[in-house]
Amino acid sequence: MSHHLDEIDRRILHALTSDARNTSAPMIAEDLNVSAGTIRNRIERLEEAGVIRGYTAIIDFEQADGRLTSVFMCTVPADERERLALAARSIPGVINVRVLMAGRRDLQIVAVGEETSDLREIARTISGLDIRIEDEELLQTELYTPYSGFLSDDARQSVVTDTVTLADGTAVVEVCVTDDAPIVGLSPSEARADGLLSSTAIVTSIERDGSIIHPVDDTTIRPNDVVTVLPKESSDEDVLGAFLVDGDEPQSATS
Repeated sequence: MSHHLDEIDRRILHALTSDARNTSAPMIAEDLNVSAGTIRNRIERLEEAGVIRGYTAIIDFEQADGRLTSVFMCTVPADERERLALAARSIPGVINVRVLMAGRRDLQIVAVGEETSDLREIARTISGLDIRIEDEELLQTELYTPYSGFLSDDARQSVVTDTVTLADGTAVVEVCVTDDAPIVGLSPSEARADGLLSSTAIVTSIERDGSIIHPVDDTTIRPNDVVTVLPKESSDEDVLGAFLVDGDEPQSATS
């Protein structure tokens, strides 16, 4: 089952795939206007959910003593893909194995050798596993770029929001609280009394410094909080009014 990503999660993933080594939780937090603790907590959750599977260096093997990188396009029986992929991964020199969904060339194996004889030996070992090599090419250049789908149309707006539709059709709104949001310093009940928050809107949780706060009706809202609101009969615009300074526009993503 896939893991739902909200706007904060998507921005974290984009930042990490841009440059994980030089991107810290405080740097991401500053860009998103949330606490570093919240970012660390989100990263941990993404790791536990298997969305972030690990961190690795991107190596130019040609620059590393002139090593050669080869891509083997292979075909395997459909019911043997996973087993043979694991077997191929164990071959010395193999650095990456991709299992494709269907059709011929449904297994791609990337291997590195110091010279062509090393690659020939790897090819013989692959074939010995009953993997049929359809083609083989030396890799010249490999380019990487972050997935643009993790960024909304305007990643520079001051307020990050996310509208999530639950399985029963209920929509909830998640908002990052800025320093000058009207609701700062007020509890949800006080915000309703002041007319900032609709009487029907329910604050279901507050994420603060990596922790989730429940219950929240009498909890004071602070800058950098991530507040989840159930609008009920209210519109999203009515809910966001408590979090937006005049002239601000929310940066939103609907799921």
